[in-house]
Amino acid sequence: MFDFWQGTETLPLYGFIIRALIVYLYIFLIVKVLGQRSMSSIDALDFIFAVVIGDVLGEPLVDGELPMAGPVVAAAIISGLHLMLSIIALRTPRFRRIIEDEPIIIMRHGQVLKEQLRKAKITVDELLMGLRQAGATDLNEVDYAILEMNGAISVIKKSQYDALTPNDMGQHPEDKGYQSVLIEDGRIVHANVKKVGNLNWLREKLAEHGVTQQDVFLMTIDETQSIYLSKK
Repeated sequence: MFDFWQGTETLPLYGFIIRALIVYLYIFLIVKVLGQRSMSSIDALDFIFAVVIGDVLGEPLVDGELPMAGPVVAAAIISGLHLMLSIIALRTPRFRRIIEDEPIIIMRHGQVLKEQLRKAKITVDELLMGLRQAGATDLNEVDYAILEMNGAISVIKKSQYDALTPNDMGQHPEDKGYQSVLIEDGRIVHANVKKVGNLNWLREKLAEHGVTQQDVFLMTIDETQSIYLSKK
């Protein structure tokens, strides 16, 4: 009757179904006990916990001979250890800095920090995507951009763009639309340049900003022809 719990060489199909339900409900209970922290942000401690728990509780689902008691007890011990380490990290900043990544500033005063991007292993496309997700569709409005511990990018806009909006003033400016990368790390993105002009047009824009192609880390343009430029 309790073959699904004790294990047997010929565990029937219903035994695996019962085991799957038990594991699902057990993991759900663990997550509820540990709280929403494990779901809201994944750090090194949470990642290790998820991998180990998945491995421990996954074995009885594929091997009918294994009893359920051992993995269930092991998962409970691991969960208790994880909860204890999480509490220590919460109360001890020094320990927390060991297991959690510090936020990384990737834009300062509107300028993209190339070395910080490399440190964070973020491409320009990923940076632009993160800024758009944070509501920063115009790079010229960004004062600071920070890569948070959970991998999201948060944005602090320049003060002149932070309080009033054109709509508040009864104005209806033209939509800025999508930003296209013209130059990335000194290299021209020819496909995007062709959409808005040609190489001569690009050289004129660079001359207006007093820079050369090799001086530019990032140059973009939106649909209103507004240009953003960040030097190396």
